[in-house]
Amino acid sequence: MQENTSSEPKLVDTYLKSALESIDEAERLVVDAARGAGVRGDELQNLGMAVRESVVNAVVHGNRYNARKRVHLEVADATDRVTVTVTDEGEGFDLTALPDPVAEHNLLQQSGRGIFLIRKFSDEFLIRRREPNGTEVKLVKYKSR
Repeated sequence: MQENTSSEPKLVDTYLKSALESIDEAERLVVDAARGAGVRGDELQNLGMAVRESVVNAVVHGNRYNARKRVHLEVADATDRVTVTVTDEGEGFDLTALPDPVAEHNLLQQSGRGIFLIRKFSDEFLIRRREPNGTEVKLVKYKSR
């Protein structure tokens, strides 16, 4: 995945509260920015779903609703893509330790599908642990041609 460079203007660069209300706000900000940048049709809905799942994970699992912690949301525009970055201030986690959400014994679990859905709704996906703390999720949606 390509990193954001200074040649990719940021359409959104904001901090959100570690509260469930931030999920709707994040989706609205990203979908509006992506629409303005040229993402069209079902791809907007897919991007919105990926962002929702990313922010839910950041609020619930990363920051654990801690009011002193924030979720950083960035949207960058490039010629052929929109890149969304969601960063929490939590302790981080081991991606390899996540259970398979489509395994038969996990199908009825109420959580554990967020990363799976983000991958399905994004054209590119990257997750990494930040130092000294936090998790960064970067997703890319290519613009309609």
